[in-house]
Amino acid sequence: MKKCIFGFAFAALCAGWGCNSTPEQTNAGQTGQTATSDSTAWALLPFVKVDSVNPVLMPGTGVFMDPIRKKQVAWEEKDVFNPAIVVREGKIYMLYRAQDKVGRPDGTSRIGLAESEDGFHFTRKGAPVLYPAVDSFQQYEWEGGCEDPRIVEDDKGIYYMTYTSFDGKIARLLVATSNDLLHWTKKGPVFAKAYSGKYLDKWSKSGAIVSTYDKDGKIVATKIKGRYWMYWGDQNIWAATSEDLVNWTPVEKASGEADPIALRGQALNMPDLKIAVPTRAHKFDCDLVESGPPAMLTDKGILLIYNSRNIPAIGDTSLAEGTYAASQVLLDKEDPTKIVHRMEGYFMKPDKPYEITGQVNEVCFLEGLALFKGKWFLYYGTADSKIAVAVK
Repeated sequence: MKKCIFGFAFAALCAGWGCNSTPEQTNAGQTGQTATSDSTAWALLPFVKVDSVNPVLMPGTGVFMDPIRKKQVAWEEKDVFNPAIVVREGKIYMLYRAQDKVGRPDGTSRIGLAESEDGFHFTRKGAPVLYPAVDSFQQYEWEGGCEDPRIVEDDKGIYYMTYTSFDGKIARLLVATSNDLLHWTKKGPVFAKAYSGKYLDKWSKSGAIVSTYDKDGKIVATKIKGRYWMYWGDQNIWAATSEDLVNWTPVEKASGEADPIALRGQALNMPDLKIAVPTRAHKFDCDLVESGPPAMLTDKGILLIYNSRNIPAIGDTSLAEGTYAASQVLLDKEDPTKIVHRMEGYFMKPDKPYEITGQVNEVCFLEGLALFKGKWFLYYGTADSKIAVAVK
């Protein structure tokens, strides 16, 4: 299959796509920067929220037999959010995080599956497809669960899901594989073998693998100079490399290399890591930055949509405490830890009632991106409670 790496020529085509055939839409929290401005000509913009159908997924009534509790559990009755997206056989498949009301600390999370023929109306499976079980990974996944998937495929069509496990104390980035999106084989923590297990018990999550976004909608993991690359983390964004998409090695600093910012939070526990995308003082992304959908390899660089959290005292005073807004950054293909361009502002923020109020208030968390039927579909969690979509 011939792959197409998107660049300025295709970006220009994208910018001309209309949305007249979609339901009613409104601006997605724009900051005045557009895809035609000099400062963001490299970015994938603009997106508009599809108000007439949002939220596209709500908590459900599905029940399944939990293999650990050994009883029926309403596995998605509390919240659904933070989805991965796959285009397969002319449909959009959404793999989403769902929470019950009985697990600790905030309900056990499992990964559900829903499908759509138009990208707006979804039919879900009755049971989750990835969840904590009595297996060798229970120690990492119980009882917080399996969270926040991101999915790519390799050149043989095998799907790789990075997801976060949570044992109630530590978040760890894990990976699973599948041929059909229904049946998944867990491979375990992605950093288990790196540096003799140095990062196995460190806080890790949100693995966005650098990929080619094909015209047919496939998101195919693509090597750079013989290695796969991944952006991960939720304090700053760090990088890791792999030869097989299962075992990953975090990128550490060179000897004597200084950090671009003062370390804080989880970064203090991992001082040897090289920061690829740091937080920024006095901005919307002052407190935390976190990978969004799989990173997009283009002819101009690596495009990463990322999420951020704001604290007005050290960040953007116009945004509420804890606001999760989204932005974009372009990194160097020759050195994927080097920033080439970065938006000064955010391109999406919470401004709808279901984005402002929920399990966690003031959240738009972008995680699923797909090229489908001539448009870009961007799916996101709203207030850690529901799922919505914006379209370019």
